[in-house]
Amino acid sequence: MSKLLLIDDEEDVRYSFQRIFDSPDIELATAASGEEGLKVIPKFKPDLVLMDVRMGGMNGLETLRRIRANDPKLLVILMTAYGTTQTAIEAMKLGAYDYLLKPFDAVKIKELIGNALKAARDMKQVVSYQPLLESEDYELGIVGRSQPMQQVFKLIGQVAASDATALITGESGTGKELVARAIYHHSNRSQQPFLAVNCAAIPEQLLESELFGHERGAFTGATNQRIGKFEQCNRGTIFLDEIGDMTPATQTKILRVLQSGTFERVGGNQPIKVDVRVIAATNKPLEQAVAAKQFREDLFYRLNVVRIPMPPLRERRDDIPLLVNYFLEKMGREQDRPPKSIAAGVVKTLEKYHWPGNVRELENAIRRAHVLAKSGAILTSDLPPEIGGSGPAVPAATGTGDAATTDAAALARQLFQWARRDPKLKVIPAVERELVIQALKETSDNQVHAAKLLGITRATLRKRIEKFGIQRELNVK
Repeated sequence: MSKLLLIDDEEDVRYSFQRIFDSPDIELATAASGEEGLKVIPKFKPDLVLMDVRMGGMNGLETLRRIRANDPKLLVILMTAYGTTQTAIEAMKLGAYDYLLKPFDAVKIKELIGNALKAARDMKQVVSYQPLLESEDYELGIVGRSQPMQQVFKLIGQVAASDATALITGESGTGKELVARAIYHHSNRSQQPFLAVNCAAIPEQLLESELFGHERGAFTGATNQRIGKFEQCNRGTIFLDEIGDMTPATQTKILRVLQSGTFERVGGNQPIKVDVRVIAATNKPLEQAVAAKQFREDLFYRLNVVRIPMPPLRERRDDIPLLVNYFLEKMGREQDRPPKSIAAGVVKTLEKYHWPGNVRELENAIRRAHVLAKSGAILTSDLPPEIGGSGPAVPAATGTGDAATTDAAALARQLFQWARRDPKLKVIPAVERELVIQALKETSDNQVHAAKLLGITRATLRKRIEKFGIQRELNVK
């Protein structure tokens, strides 16, 4: 359960928050002044503080200073009816996570607080990278005994002791964010903020503002000055996930931060100095992106100071039994009951599968089996069909003949029959066009998600949309 502390001298605001956050997942405490809030914090130990800027007695600005002095990792969201005032901006510079404008929008409040609570958990939950699972008391861990993982553990230990920039590479689902958080938790910045930014999940026109902030009037909708993640994370660590999806303009600003520790907000012209350690991750081959002029070569070398390659699960099959036991223990704790057992034959089946989704896919498969198992033991029939449940035989890592391949082959034969009947039909462009249209429909026209679904970059997707005139067709519909 997450703990939320509201500090506000208006009784109506405290009552509104009690109604909004009447949830078994959040415990809410309130305080009517900054002085009272400072007394509540050591007893209640909140994960997040929401506080008004203007209060009787000690104001929000001074209260924030004292909170940050006592606990730099405690996140604070400021609330104000005066969003354009210099007071709110100064509060953000002092280290507030964000600010809310009164009157409140309940949906936006819940979204912002949800993001802040996740960031708070990221900073508080220590990521272990011990090769043996000696304790079941922690929620997060990088589990593995295999030789490839031993090398990862060594690199984490070596890079954590320094402030060197680290680049974590590997396929999706291999645990790159866990490695970034392990580096942070074992570094000399572990008592300072840690913020993670998924560069692929934020629209490109908003990413630069998210990272560096913006000045009032910098673009349409920029009604207030906003402090970006780099300023919020001063003296701490920022994790830039999927950095290979950044636009050239944002890459240039990141390079400047790494070179000089300075940047400018969007629409601003005043250099801002920060001390932030950067850890980056990508599932793309950046060397190829550099060769194709899609990623800055100088930025690549700045990021690639210490490289930590994450092995795919198919290259560390010896770790599968240990991972399975870890996930079963974790799910048992979540449900507050003894973990289910798993038949030896099921583990053998899991070891033979090629795991394109890596550790994340394994965890999802175990979670599904844990839910569907009719007894205290997980059987082969409880696994997803493609892994070895009720479906066809599963191929080896380099084999062929799985269900998806069979379906694709049947579809290809059907297309060739149509092409023989209609010589004007160009099979590959027709299929490619339809795949892009369907991917956009499946993702409600979200290009980031559609590109991931298709297994291509967002830039490639935009080129296909323009080439086939797809966006015009979707707009007409």
